[in-house]
Amino acid sequence: MDKIIRGTVWVFGHNIDTDLMYPGSAFQLPIEEQARLVFSGIRPGWVDQIGRGDILVAGRNFGTGSARPGAMLLKYIGLAAVVADSIGGTFFRNSVNYGFPAIQCAGVSEAFQDGDVAEIDLHKFEVRNVTRSRTLRAIRLPQQIMEILEAEGIVPLLRKEGYLS
Repeated sequence: MDKIIRGTVWVFGHNIDTDLMYPGSAFQLPIEEQARLVFSGIRPGWVDQIGRGDILVAGRNFGTGSARPGAMLLKYIGLAAVVADSIGGTFFRNSVNYGFPAIQCAGVSEAFQDGDVAEIDLHKFEVRNVTRSRTLRAIRLPQQIMEILEAEGIVPLLRKEGYLS
């Protein structure tokens, strides 16, 4: 994982829960079909618009709700990271487990618009709006979490350390 993530931004509002991210109708479908339904209830066709390496920016309470594997699907469809004013605890932990950066940064939802370019610096824990020349301070992740993200998830890390074959 690069310590600097740069991509085009897609902005979502506040209170985006896992039901909006990953509809219940997708549970029994193959992963490819599940991915096509990400945010289909609030942004139909969105997965056809995004590009590999894009960044999702959201408001308060992103990923609250159930333990649906929304983080895995966001990574699967090609997003590089999510940055939100605040992130639900279960979604955050799932993001870490899947090696998908989920960064909390107060004020980020007001600092970006769709199409802006963001740069997330995981050395300094800063989020920059390259388009508008604005920099915000993000919440620093502990070293143990950074190690999991750098390994691309908990399972690859456990394999690397010899706990899994």
